[in-house]
Amino acid sequence: MKHAFVFPGQGSQFPGMGKEHYTNSAFSKKLFEQANDILGFRISDIMFNGTEMDLKQTNVTQPAVFLHSIIAYKSIDPSINAGSKPDMVAGHSLGEFSALVANGTLSFEDALKLVFIRAKAMQRACEMNPSTMAAVLALPDDKVESICDEVLKETGEVVVPANYNCPGQLVISGSLKAIDVACERMKAAGAKRAMVLPVGGAFHSPLMEPAREELQAAIESTDFHSPTCAIYQNVLAKAVMDKDEIKENLIAQLTMPVRWTQSVQAMIADGASRFTEVGPGKVLQGLILKIDKTVSTEGVS
Repeated sequence: MKHAFVFPGQGSQFPGMGKEHYTNSAFSKKLFEQANDILGFRISDIMFNGTEMDLKQTNVTQPAVFLHSIIAYKSIDPSINAGSKPDMVAGHSLGEFSALVANGTLSFEDALKLVFIRAKAMQRACEMNPSTMAAVLALPDDKVESICDEVLKETGEVVVPANYNCPGQLVISGSLKAIDVACERMKAAGAKRAMVLPVGGAFHSPLMEPAREELQAAIESTDFHSPTCAIYQNVLAKAVMDKDEIKENLIAQLTMPVRWTQSVQAMIADGASRFTEVGPGKVLQGLILKIDKTVSTEGVS
């Protein structure tokens, strides 16, 4: 039985996140204060006392979810949680940075700096190109893909599959016009729902290219180390151990789809039967069970 640790991405934040760790653990408090110093503002105050709207700002959301995830990971007590060292790791979008800290590829400090650079770059890309995302439910992946291709060819506007979350749930990204057209086509094709999401940009699409270029420069100047276990990266959905390949995939991730369904399937095929979601929320546990009900899931928050 292999144990996979998985880390959530943007969308799992909530007001008050991390406060219990800060209050009850001197080690966690130290990490929070270290993060405040690195970021140049007191993200801990926003996490503990901010509103949902405060936490939805991309330059706050991403470092907040990352910080909560790493503190939760470091709080795991091996004497309580047997097998607390992962045999493999994965992260959903932003969560990939948390996974890379868990398997030793990145230091906490370097990963936090990269996450903050990524967040600000994505925010700027969103402002340059008004765009959004939409969730398509209960339509086969290949049908969603073909409709996106049709709309792209007909309108000249970007619309692409972005998040393969689980069977029957695929999120698409694109320009405002293309998303509207695509949603109508999806519903006409039999989708149970095709709903625009409350996000300010087309993440994991070609519209993130300016952010990808900015992040690439930062990643290429950051020290990456040989991992202690494989990471199943979003763009490939297979095990990766080479630190240079990990860099390339992390850069490509901003403009390429998150293949979460395929990543979980690959981990299971490679022996994973126990999945621990580390960080705020329970979204990934739900998705994993929709992908394969035979595995066990748990959360550490």
